Amino acid sequence: MPTLDSISGTLRILDKYDFSFQKRYGQNFLIDANILNKIVEGAGITKEDTVLEIGPGIGTLTQYLCESARKVIAIEIDKALIPILGETLSSYDNVTVINEDILKTDLNAVASKYNEGRPIKVVANLPYYITTPIIMGLFESDAPIKSMTVMIQKEVADRIKTGPGSKDYGALSLAVQFYSVPEVIANVSPECFIPKPNVGSTVIRLTRYEKPPVNVRDDRFMFRVIRAAFSQRRKTLVNCLTSDSGLDLNRNEVADYLNRMGLRSDIRGEKLTLSQYAELSDLILDR
Repeated sequence: MPTLDSISGTLRILDKYDFSFQKRYGQNFLIDANILNKIVEGAGITKEDTVLEIGPGIGTLTQYLCESARKVIAIEIDKALIPILGETLSSYDNVTVINEDILKTDLNAVASKYNEGRPIKVVANLPYYITTPIIMGLFESDAPIKSMTVMIQKEVADRIKTGPGSKDYGALSLAVQFYSVPEVIANVSPECFIPKPNVGSTVIRLTRYEKPPVNVRDDRFMFRVIRAAFSQRRKTLVNCLTSDSGLDLNRNEVADYLNRMGLRSDIRGEKLTLSQYAELSDLILDR
């Protein structure tokens, strides 16, 4: 079995298959054994776990996961990597590789087929350009996900942890607050990848709440409101919400809701807390 957790091992397999990195997929392969171990340990993988890995690449992290988990489901969008994974994972009988786009994958069907509908753990080295859609998609999928341990751009990790009023505060910050408890596992240097990214990375674990910290009638509708609120950051919340035709709101309505919440009509979306967004979305639904 090829050894992948080094520059030489990675280059050897890439050269064998004449593989070319695809910018559109944001491919950066891990080559640091210490970080790979930290990811698996941080995710708390045991022999009872079924793991969903997003973007296995050439299978470096996948090999580590296969050693620790009961079952690994690896979803890879780049079909050029499928034959490589066929070789690098050939020694493992507890892995299934699926050539699909994670944003189009029915995760409930995956959990049902491979884990009898029981909670799965997600582990991923996420492409930086599509981190937010993937994390939001996982949260909103209603799939039985126990936790996500993901490698993301350090700036995104900082954004996840920020609070109201910050320029980095947004829909992703609120989603993480609503759905999970975040914990930083490790900060990762560009030197740990091939090719080297231009930014630092962070491994973060998001452990799902059994029950969200705020009560809201319809969480999907709340995040629809939140996305609208942050769609034009320089505009007031009233302007943002009334500009979203799907919400079908007028200025007087939104101003009235804010007044009932004790908020000024010229407030911006970045000033509201998660509980205030829950209250606002419930008021809108009460129309």
